[in-house]
Amino acid sequence: MTAATGTVNGSRARPAEAVVAWARRNSWTLGLLAFLVVLLVFTKVIQPRYGIAGIQGLATSVLPLALAAVAQAIVVIAGGIDLSIGSMMALMSCISAALMDGRSEEIGVAVVVGVLLLGLLVGAINGAVVVVTRVPDIVVTLAMSFVWAGCALLVLRTTGGGAAQWLKDLLTGSLGSAWIPKAAVVLVVIVAAIWVPLRRSRLGLSFYAIGSNQLAAFRSGVSVGRTKILAYALTGLFSAFAGLSLTASTGIGIPVPGPYTLLSVAAVVLGGVSLAGGRGGVFGPIVAVVVLQLIRTDMTFLNVNTNLAVVVQGVILIGVVMIGSLIQIRRARA
Repeated sequence: MTAATGTVNGSRARPAEAVVAWARRNSWTLGLLAFLVVLLVFTKVIQPRYGIAGIQGLATSVLPLALAAVAQAIVVIAGGIDLSIGSMMALMSCISAALMDGRSEEIGVAVVVGVLLLGLLVGAINGAVVVVTRVPDIVVTLAMSFVWAGCALLVLRTTGGGAAQWLKDLLTGSLGSAWIPKAAVVLVVIVAAIWVPLRRSRLGLSFYAIGSNQLAAFRSGVSVGRTKILAYALTGLFSAFAGLSLTASTGIGIPVPGPYTLLSVAAVVLGGVSLAGGRGGVFGPIVAVVVLQLIRTDMTFLNVNTNLAVVVQGVILIGVVMIGSLIQIRRARA
């Protein structure tokens, strides 16, 4: 009887222990999510009319940066960094807008597929240059940012072009409930279809392995060079998605890279991904993007100079880096 009771109690304790362990592993993301909820409540207090329209506008505005943050998170997890994400987004936006302008909806579908494949190729080129030259990632991708920005200007010298109507409709309005923006659904579908299964695959584990310790990963049989190239290729793919979302939301191509590169790095840091590589995920950076955008929105509601939002974001990032350093020091001492 005692043994049976112990077995039952043990089986009940295991799920609870698993939940506690999961919460500890994701404590940073859960804390960030709680902060987002507080921000939403604060936004509602200072602007009582903030509701369905505000949520839909928020989802549409953060989609390009959220996809850019996912792109940056993947390569950072693999131990690198990509400073050409904004330029790749501009290039993909210009190419898609130029090719879809005045064309049929069917041509628009072919253009989207082609742009996504081009994103994979462009990202793989970045990775191949890093692997072959052995020059630090930050130097290579900074140089490639000028290359891709120049290519974007060759495609469109000024803002212009167009977007297929089905692509624009993909991000406008809601799906099912008025509180569920299509832009948010698109983001969830893209991440769930690509990153979620990849994270548990051998390739995804290889990203974390080379990010944690390249030498140990190599001795374990991981092809470090090939894995790095694939990580950059995936970054290019998500950058292409981000560029297409820019075209869809604005209806035109924009040849000048926006602040997406540095903001994606900021979102990665705030989202709990270690810049040293090997630790983190993509959900935290997505939440961080929404937090950063909501802070700017709240400042607008409070009639505060929106330029101060940049200052506030910088202060937040400094605080995050300091807290992260303290946590790492405590873990090392323990």
